[in-house]
Amino acid sequence: MENQGFQFPKGFFGAEAKGFGGKFSEPGEARASVKNFPGVRLGGERQPKAGHFPKGFLWGSATSAHQVEGNNRNDWTEWEHFNAKRLTLNAKSKNWPDYILKNYPSPLQEENYISGRACDHYNRFREDFDIAKSLGHNAHRFSIEWSRIEPEEGRWDEKEIKHYREVLCSLRERGMEPFVTLWHWTNPVWFAERGGWLCKNAPFIFARFCKKAVECFPDVKYWITMNEPEAFPRHGYLLKDRPPARGEIISMFRALRNLARAHKAAYLAMKEFNSALFIGYSESSVFFEPFNRMPHNILAFKLLRWWRNNPFFCRMSHDSDFIGLQFYFHSRVRIHPKSQWWFQYNENKKVSDFGWEIYPEGIYRVLKDLKKHNKPIFITENGLADARDIYREKFIKEHLRWMHKAISEGVDVRGYFHWSLLDNFEWQQGFWPRFGLVEIDYKTQERRIRQSAYEYAKIVKANAIDL
Repeated sequence: MENQGFQFPKGFFGAEAKGFGGKFSEPGEARASVKNFPGVRLGGERQPKAGHFPKGFLWGSATSAHQVEGNNRNDWTEWEHFNAKRLTLNAKSKNWPDYILKNYPSPLQEENYISGRACDHYNRFREDFDIAKSLGHNAHRFSIEWSRIEPEEGRWDEKEIKHYREVLCSLRERGMEPFVTLWHWTNPVWFAERGGWLCKNAPFIFARFCKKAVECFPDVKYWITMNEPEAFPRHGYLLKDRPPARGEIISMFRALRNLARAHKAAYLAMKEFNSALFIGYSESSVFFEPFNRMPHNILAFKLLRWWRNNPFFCRMSHDSDFIGLQFYFHSRVRIHPKSQWWFQYNENKKVSDFGWEIYPEGIYRVLKDLKKHNKPIFITENGLADARDIYREKFIKEHLRWMHKAISEGVDVRGYFHWSLLDNFEWQQGFWPRFGLVEIDYKTQERRIRQSAYEYAKIVKANAIDL
């Protein structure tokens, strides 16, 4: 047995000492009271009790331009061609299961790391929206590629503006509410060459683009200024596994601060054009909890939660009409040599193809914590890499049950977007991770609806889930 050493006395931090959105417990304590989760019996038997979602609840899935459109030119495409060979060599040093290697492209092939034509969604968006409509979706989140709209600073491409008008019309024709993201990690080459998010004028430059977007697409109500702003500088300047892949901790902080300023500048510029717009941003929030009450675990938990869940979260949420939550991760913090990265000590009873722990309760814990901001919440991403489609159905249902529990306790959740509608290009990992409700054959571009998508459709069409 591990020597526990000195521990804070129980109750030292008060009755509401939290991970991200809930009390933390002693090792071995139940994470949630079963009696507070309607429809569950102690013996594990589930009662067939329908849990209805609010009237007008928005259901859909999400994509991003660079990951599905194909044939973009931005800072990411530049980085891909420079790094594809290195990433392939790195992949060859790892052990891969056969079910991953049999798919095309596999992580051992260089073309896996080049986005190329991706899913050809730029040309096939109508077909893809037909699929979404057939699955009962009444909303869809997608992103506009900044580098298409403004390929050179100050020059607006009318052909591309017309294209996105057609995308929006196509959604409207199918009765789906558009949620438009304006920045999903990719930057125009000219912007990157000026220093990107370290450039002093970056907030102004981004706000100018955002204002142009709302002027060009005035009938869009829901706007997301940026996707997971914390992730970009962490990967780009600290981990250096994504562009710009340079810099240090100071650069990481400066970039994130500029992103926070850019969100505010964009929000104000867009509201100046139309005060009725509903504008927010999306952030990936982790459910953190300490392994125990040992001082070093408590302090590490607080520090990790502060940074990883975005130190500018409150400031950015203040300048938002809603919060977009992207939920993927749970992290039980224990500083120990046996912990992953020396701090994450999860049970990992079930994991995705990425190795991410499947922990549905976490979405409830995070939602309960976000309630304090008094803003409407949309789940703008939630999903898993599951090439065999063996976990996705249960993953969706369990996350939605916990989401329903949060709603029943007063959290104002108004919509859920599964990540993703399509298998897609997953950044530095390439094409091998399969997140889609719809499987893509990257050789033929054939679409095949997965069984889990039909199970999700039943919930969508009923606007309810069995509890």
